[in-house]
Amino acid sequence: QVQLVESGGGLVQTGGSLRLSCAATGRTFSSYAMGWFRQAPGKEREFVAVINWNGGMTIYADAVKGRFTISRDNAKNTMYLQMNSLKPEDTAVYYCAANTEVTRYYRNYDYWGQGTQVTVSS
Repeated sequence: QVQLVESGGGLVQTGGSLRLSCAATGRTFSSYAMGWFRQAPGKEREFVAVINWNGGMTIYADAVKGRFTISRDNAKNTMYLQMNSLKPEDTAVYYCAANTEVTRYYRNYDYWGQGTQVTVSS
């Protein structure tokens, strides 16, 4: 089992950058694929990016490709999401999640953090 805690959210202007972190507890962090998802008010949770257990494979949603970068440091039990060129439509609560396989489907994920708010002002 793994517990996840996100941090790094905040308020930023259009074009700005933020770096989200997802800290995991548990000795099996390196065995999980890790994903980032986001949910805006009134909308369904949507896929942002996923990374496999060793960082060798990453997949991004088209909406963030070229602007966001997912990475992980297994020695620190931490995953990151570097977000550049932020847009107002990126405003949402961002969640990290863990799963045994690489997938973009949020219902397949076993463990979730509590979320961190990202707000991009125009």
